[in-house]
Amino acid sequence: MWKPSQPEPPVSNTPQEPVRPAPPSAAMETAGRAGGSATAGDQATISKGLFIKGEISGSESLFIDGKVEGSVNLNGNRVTVGRNGHVAASITAREVVVLGKVRGNVTATDRVDIRAEGALTGDVAAARISIEDGAFFKGGIDIRKPDAKNQPAAAPAGEAAKPVHS
Repeated sequence: MWKPSQPEPPVSNTPQEPVRPAPPSAAMETAGRAGGSATAGDQATISKGLFIKGEISGSESLFIDGKVEGSVNLNGNRVTVGRNGHVAASITAREVVVLGKVRGNVTATDRVDIRAEGALTGDVAAARISIEDGAFFKGGIDIRKPDAKNQPAAAPAGEAAKPVHS
């Protein structure tokens, strides 16, 4: 604290760099996200003004706030479609969060979240799915157990289970 009886600190003649605000790294993250350890450095962003047509693949999480057509293949990572995002593509990832619009099939090894402002038209295959009130969803849902590799194949649809008589 400054006291009037203390002399003021000496002023340096060397120019100092102005203080710059830190970039809003957490602004892209959605509030109340469930789990995940992706930090801002581990997440790529397709911003509002970008349009990508083709195949996206990689080894980090992705936030899509622009337009994407084609396919998104990020096994083991998270794909978040932001409020401004428009995706016309099949998406394969560990976790998919939809806040914008998605038209295409979604495959997740862990979970799919369709938030209240989100819309998904297409089939979903995941271990878990969450659809908030107000969200739009049109398609089929295939709930797969996380260890589906060790499970025996289910009977094809249309074949009735045979009763066991003792």
